[in-house]
Amino acid sequence: MTKTLIHFTTKTIPLFQWQWHAPFFNSLLRFSHCPPPFLSSQLFRPFSSRPFSQSKRFSSRLTMDSSGVSSFPKIPVGLDNVCEEEYASQSKLLQEFTEISTIDKAWTFTSSSGDGTQCMFSVSQPNLLANVRRRYMLSSHISNKSSDSVSFHWAPFPVEMSGVSTIVPSPSGSKLLVIRNSENDSPTRFEIWGPSQVEKEFQVPRSIHGSVYSDGWFEGTSWNFDETLIAYVAEEPVPSKPTFTCFGYKKEQTADKDMGSWKAQGDWEEDWGETYAGKRQPALFVINIISGEVQAVEGVGKSLSVGQVVWAPSAENSNQYLVFVGWPSDSRKLGIKYCYNRPCALYAVEASFSKSEASHSGDNASEDVSVVALTQCISSAFFPRFSPDGKYLVFLSARTAVDSGAHWATNSLHRIDWPADGEPCQSAKTVEVVPVVMCPEDDCFPGLYLSKILSKPWLSDGFTIILSSMWGSTEAILSVNVLSGEVSRISPSNSNFVWDVLALDGDSIIAVSSSPVDIPQIKYGVLVRKASKDATWSWLDVASPIPRCSEKVRSLLSSRQFNILKIPVRDVSENLTQGASKPYEAIFISSKSKRNDVCDPLIVILHGGPHSVSLSSFSKSLAFLSSLGYSLLIVNYRGSLGFGEEALQSLPGKVGSQDVNDVLAAIDYVIDMGLADPSKIVVTGGSHGGFLTTHLIGQAPDKFAAACARNPVCNLSLMVGTTDIPDWCYVESFGTKGKSIFTEVASPEHLTFFYSKSPILHISKVKTPTLFLLGAKDLRVPLSNGIQYARALKEKGSEVKVIVFPEDIHGLERPQSDFESYLNMGVWFKKYCS
Repeated sequence: MTKTLIHFTTKTIPLFQWQWHAPFFNSLLRFSHCPPPFLSSQLFRPFSSRPFSQSKRFSSRLTMDSSGVSSFPKIPVGLDNVCEEEYASQSKLLQEFTEISTIDKAWTFTSSSGDGTQCMFSVSQPNLLANVRRRYMLSSHISNKSSDSVSFHWAPFPVEMSGVSTIVPSPSGSKLLVIRNSENDSPTRFEIWGPSQVEKEFQVPRSIHGSVYSDGWFEGTSWNFDETLIAYVAEEPVPSKPTFTCFGYKKEQTADKDMGSWKAQGDWEEDWGETYAGKRQPALFVINIISGEVQAVEGVGKSLSVGQVVWAPSAENSNQYLVFVGWPSDSRKLGIKYCYNRPCALYAVEASFSKSEASHSGDNASEDVSVVALTQCISSAFFPRFSPDGKYLVFLSARTAVDSGAHWATNSLHRIDWPADGEPCQSAKTVEVVPVVMCPEDDCFPGLYLSKILSKPWLSDGFTIILSSMWGSTEAILSVNVLSGEVSRISPSNSNFVWDVLALDGDSIIAVSSSPVDIPQIKYGVLVRKASKDATWSWLDVASPIPRCSEKVRSLLSSRQFNILKIPVRDVSENLTQGASKPYEAIFISSKSKRNDVCDPLIVILHGGPHSVSLSSFSKSLAFLSSLGYSLLIVNYRGSLGFGEEALQSLPGKVGSQDVNDVLAAIDYVIDMGLADPSKIVVTGGSHGGFLTTHLIGQAPDKFAAACARNPVCNLSLMVGTTDIPDWCYVESFGTKGKSIFTEVASPEHLTFFYSKSPILHISKVKTPTLFLLGAKDLRVPLSNGIQYARALKEKGSEVKVIVFPEDIHGLERPQSDFESYLNMGVWFKKYCS
């Protein structure tokens, strides 16, 4: 078929014309086998990175076949052949990293044959085509356990858990609860599995409750000790709403099916912000797995949002109680995701079914159920865990975060001695087991920094609990004696790897260990010597089919190395605390061999928060960037978790200055060491990391060849009125006093101060080509923040590219969005810095 080439010019295109990414869909598939990857048909981006003037025109080519039908060539608008080839090449490599699976959880069970332990692993893997995470289970039999060997016998294939929201084994391990949350108006399904089949299935309609919470924060699903009742947290039912028909308001709220009608919207109800949009208040329920009956737990009013429920031990012939975490919800609900500074407490309440049985027998029939507050003396209490013998209730506290206003800070661990009669007591004494560490000695325990606790974290002695906690830029496995408060690091102390406990096998530990250049590997920890102070552990390698990576990925990772750098503080002054004067850390990933003494280009990577931390664990996305031929400098500036409370609290009130200077000092440090070329540096970060990214390109405009900001905080004076955490703007800008002056209506003086702390203050100096990755449904840093900054850059003629993900929230964690984000980032950096 003959084709004729016709040149043409277009008319002027407006500054912010947005265009579908669909043309690139087919072109990318031509170059790789990856699923519809980086540019989906729902995604918008700016047509060009530069504004068009009236005189600026561009030329393209139109092909015409012999039939006279014209068609555009298969090259995406705004891309040339070289750039398209880069997308195709990088997308193939990124997919190989994306396919690596992740071990999420593990459970152990006593083998029915008595010859070892059964272990069940929950594994996930992105499904790019479906844009979901595929979840599956893989089982193993553990035998031949000793201090120098262990055998894992794996099932031949995993089993996909499609549509499953929650999996919770019973205490004995003989039953497995599987919950499948409802979609639209369908009921929630509770399945009780035995060793070989589903033994029972119950469907709970939405008139009783909505979806069961499985978010890891409000989530709480707990079997009672005789395995007949299950307590759990679910969305409260939707209240009745006014009904209208063609005749107007219908008093009887039952509309005839054959008569047209609609439901009114009803009153707006506040939710808990980011990731909880549209979810109703979490409430407490109990299901009887014998009868299938479901009851809402009485006595817990709407003034509390509940979560993390566990059954309390009970004495013979006594009532059964539930212990749960409650967050006040009768006032303003500020965003709670990643925010440990929300006040909360432990409460106990009599379980509904036990009360019902007592009423039928005539005992206490007239008594109302009341909630007992267990932790009135402390402003924060969560993750309750009872010891196996029921003598102790331990819990974590984030009181330093609540008291200071910082969204995350150093945790403390506490204990309540549970009454022998099983009756909860409001005046029970709370004992501090592990206090907050203000300023750790060099390489010593920095305090507790936890985001989870195992459901069964106890060794057989009944008073030693096993935890994973951040330790500087690493994560370590700790044992804590809840009677003496003694804390021991039991993962290898000479390792810069991250160690995370998955489950306990008696007095042994199943863990996973990884580094930036080593994919996660299962480890088995054996307690060699049990004496508390001199306890020693042997860590054994486990041959495992999970996770796996391709030979290409393995080869690329083997060519990389990493170490953790200690960066001296440059702005030491008398006003700094001792903890804030100590060196902070940065993880440096590089090639094992220099080529002709030429340094690889450097990507500076900045975590959000700011009170978070980048750990020396394996990250598929960062390993991909490193494998493109970059060194990575991952900076844990002062204010990060894992370095003691004084260092953390040094940042509030100094954002935009202290954290920016820490990053610049870290960059200069690696340049001075000959590890980086000052002319080949790019920077990226998300959220507060995006705040730092946009600050850096404004405050150090000649330092960076390119930048990428993911949902960045660019203008605090704009964000404070639109975010789900306006108090964050106050605390990080004003310091601790921001907690007391926080108001929903910022004064002109406050808005001016917010602006002075914001990256947008320095926008006139920015020269750096910048890529923006934004979630349209982000409640934490709303879309308007990034768009305003990008528009301002375009107005002054800067190179800008904006990609908006219409269905994404703050984390940009949907598989396609994560894939597209890092692919675009890789190509953007390659364009300006290679």
